[in-house]
Amino acid sequence: MKEYKVPVISGDGVGPEVIREGKKVIDAVAPLEGFKIEWIHFPHGTDHYLKTGEIISEKSLEELGKYRAIYVGAIGDPRVEPGVVDAIIVSIRFAFDQYVNFRIVKLLEGVSTPLKDKGPKDIDFVVLRENVEDFYIRVGARAPKGSSHHQLSLTRKIYQTTFNVGVQTDAEEIGFHIGAISREGSRRIIKYGFELARKTGKTRVTLLDKANVLPEMYMLWREVASQVAGNYPGIEMEFMYADAATMWFVKNPEHFQVVVAPNLFGDIVTDLAAAISGGMGLAPGANLNPEGTSMFEPIHGSAPKYTGQNIANPIATIWAGALMLDYLGEPKAAQRITRAIENILKAGKIRTRDLGGPAKTAEMGDAIAGEAVK
Repeated sequence: MKEYKVPVISGDGVGPEVIREGKKVIDAVAPLEGFKIEWIHFPHGTDHYLKTGEIISEKSLEELGKYRAIYVGAIGDPRVEPGVVDAIIVSIRFAFDQYVNFRIVKLLEGVSTPLKDKGPKDIDFVVLRENVEDFYIRVGARAPKGSSHHQLSLTRKIYQTTFNVGVQTDAEEIGFHIGAISREGSRRIIKYGFELARKTGKTRVTLLDKANVLPEMYMLWREVASQVAGNYPGIEMEFMYADAATMWFVKNPEHFQVVVAPNLFGDIVTDLAAAISGGMGLAPGANLNPEGTSMFEPIHGSAPKYTGQNIANPIATIWAGALMLDYLGEPKAAQRITRAIENILKAGKIRTRDLGGPAKTAEMGDAIAGEAVK
């Protein structure tokens, strides 16, 4: 029997609860498809940070790099400032060059959408977010209120030198952040989008940007896209401003098939996409390096106020587990899980709180596991 070793970072809040159900479902289907999973637990999260002061070490990253896939629950806790423990996810993305953020946007039967007159046939597309460039490269500076005159002057000088623009000379506080994209970074995510379209029989790829106000970055993006598109006859390419896309996601979601977006805009539009497809509890995600170590997680947060209540919807995490199995080369097991999710939601007998029902986290996991082994 084949065996896969998979690191698990349960994380914070409801993370351990939903990851428990994801593992439960995978462990149920694995023997039916001739494999098993050895789960290797890593402690990283807020409790570990508060106890040790460590977010994630180079040693841990080196160890994670020995495996093909990482399974994550959720990260984040109000006991620490935003962005502190979230650096766990960002560090993993950058350490393993997980340049594809893969988001399924699919309204399943039995699930409601806030969009009037829209149904499952209208909401069924994929968003690919470039995952390691743009405004997430973490290059910037800030001189907060109360800073010395020297700090303000130095920050102002950096800003003016970088952007060749003036800054109010009596400003109390200055902060800026630099975004950058590369030709190669753009090429590979756009190519991935066209390859996915061809593989899945899609005929349109939509590229998001804000070339109208950030032309230095996004005209490069458009130039690269046009070059890549030339290699895929029969697949239509279109450019769309990211703000316009948010309107069209709501007005005409059926227009979209494969959407490719730079990092920041992709981060924003995928939350809207999750909302129109049933909510965060139904939204799986993957951070992919097609040739290396990839990470699979729900796109929702840790919901700390619901910790320990056994009411979080585990479907996003279970679905992310199916994506992980497909990545590991077990498509039949992945199909068992996705089919089970679809059947349970369509039947409507088991619904968690976010779906309008009383079912507990574990009850939903049990139902999907039971359905998946049929």
